[in-house]
Amino acid sequence: MPPETAASTAQPATVETITFVAADGHPLEGTLTAGAGDGPLALISAATAVKRGFYQKFAESLVTEHGFRAALTYDYRGTGGSQSDRFKPRHISMSDWAMRDFPAALARLEQSAPGHQVVGIGQSFGGQALGLSGVSDHFERYLMVATISGYWRNIGGGWKAFASMNLIASPVAAVLGRVPAGLGLGSGLPGGAFADWTKWCRRPDYFFSEPRFDAKSLYAEVRTPILAIGATDDPWGTPAARDGIMRHYINAPVETRWLDPQAAGGPIGHLDFFRSRFRDTLWPEPVAWLKGEKRA
Repeated sequence: MPPETAASTAQPATVETITFVAADGHPLEGTLTAGAGDGPLALISAATAVKRGFYQKFAESLVTEHGFRAALTYDYRGTGGSQSDRFKPRHISMSDWAMRDFPAALARLEQSAPGHQVVGIGQSFGGQALGLSGVSDHFERYLMVATISGYWRNIGGGWKAFASMNLIASPVAAVLGRVPAGLGLGSGLPGGAFADWTKWCRRPDYFFSEPRFDAKSLYAEVRTPILAIGATDDPWGTPAARDGIMRHYINAPVETRWLDPQAAGGPIGHLDFFRSRFRDTLWPEPVAWLKGEKRA
């Protein structure tokens, strides 16, 4: 008999579009993938300007192939399905994503199976968000993928991104109140969040000197075990850029690892870890870590 594959042993799951509300009343939209497994609940938090649908195959794999009880992806306010006429894009801060939307999504996920163990997965900003959220104690473990500081001098080819953000996208955001898709910055951003991003990317310490919140103290509160992975072919994710964030998780046990695209079977870059072509090469080991299983 041929060996069993993930597809042949997959468990059934339900996939539901849900809406929930942040503490300040902003409506948010997510996708809840749920099954009957005994594994943890997983909150998946996106990179900047990436819609939640990008993570759906990974969410489904967690539930159907790895026994997770449920996985929730969601759009930050002002992006994707989480937009509201009551909240102007110019007034949406990037910190709102971490301090309001992230906790609201976590609470909604926990409602799906009260008392169940929770783990987190954050890509780029989704890893930064853990430190600002104030709810890190809810997570047993947290996987960070391509989580870096955006300071432009530390990222590979940073001057190109710096020029694009400040010379092209910033004037557009000033006129429209948001950055539309098609300007090389993903699926579009609310103007206020984009203004935060460009300001922080000009600072060597990124948002750790932002006067509206004390990021250093917030990060120091985190004691959740963290696995931070990055790809050696990520044009932004240099060692200096990753260290610009990870060194502030001073009280959390942090393990870092670099992924080799040649061993993985193709380019990974900043975003592509979550592409389903890496289901059998890149996903199993981090997923096993999230479940608390011994790695091979």
